[in-house]
Amino acid sequence: MTRLHRAIGVVYRPDAERRAHYYEARLAEQYDVIVHVDTTTAVRPLPAPVAEPAPLEAEPPETYPSGL
Repeated sequence: MTRLHRAIGVVYRPDAERRAHYYEARLAEQYDVIVHVDTTTAVRPLPAPVAEPAPLEAEPPETYPSGL
């Protein structure tokens, strides 16, 4: 039996929602385990870390200069 399966990580395009984000899938053939969560709650943000001031002679980060 095939069912509509929503793709993860797609670029959201409202004009092509059904065509671009969903596809027919046979879940039992595609996955070993499927977990259905019937009730959920909103996540809560983690507390913001307290930034320590950098020493004056600190090295640039490993991702310098891109910062990624």
